[in-house]
Amino acid sequence: MKAAVVVFPGSNCDTDCYHVLSNVMKTPVAYVWHKERILPKVDLVVLPGGFSYGDYLRTGAVARFSPAMEAVKKHADQGRYVIGICNGFQILLEAGLLPGAMLRNRTLRFVCRHVWLRVEDVHTVYTRKMAKGDILCIPIAHGEGNYYCDEDTLRLMQDESRILFRYCSEGGILGDAYNPNGSTDHIAGITNKKRNVLGMMPHPERASERILGSTDGRMIWESLFEG
Repeated sequence: MKAAVVVFPGSNCDTDCYHVLSNVMKTPVAYVWHKERILPKVDLVVLPGGFSYGDYLRTGAVARFSPAMEAVKKHADQGRYVIGICNGFQILLEAGLLPGAMLRNRTLRFVCRHVWLRVEDVHTVYTRKMAKGDILCIPIAHGEGNYYCDEDTLRLMQDESRILFRYCSEGGILGDAYNPNGSTDHIAGITNKKRNVLGMMPHPERASERILGSTDGRMIWESLFEG
């Protein structure tokens, strides 16, 4: 499997994703500048975290118009894989590749710490090496990670098992105290109807090596590359 990491002005997790894909997962990976309209022949496209275009207007609202996003949409429409992490998730929402929107954290403060995630569905290429109910420890770092969608959209995603990760306690309990940003239904990560596009606020690339304090994020990459 080959991968590409799209770089927007303001991206700051692109090198982290590149490092994990190249040096940890040992997969060929290339950078794609946001002005490029043609992607290299790859299986996976990663939209990394950061502050694309300085988060002006709304997070991801300007990046969605980058020329590279036209190619990312085509890539997804063809059934190939796309992961949007943090700001990348925000861009996927703005581009209409995933439903919903991001609001400011309910505390109106930037949150940067490890959180616990409960695995809700394992029937995707991103979670197939996990078991339903597994608890992952992965860091977040965002000021606008409060996922929102209307009731009809939420019900549809629940019915189609498109919610892959929810914020929880270390023991897997859902509750307001364990929801770091106020996200609807404790949502930390979702997929599209085809189940080939994943958006998540936590950073799996920052939890893929033991030296960083957790290797739980590596389960997502292993599900993709070794499934």
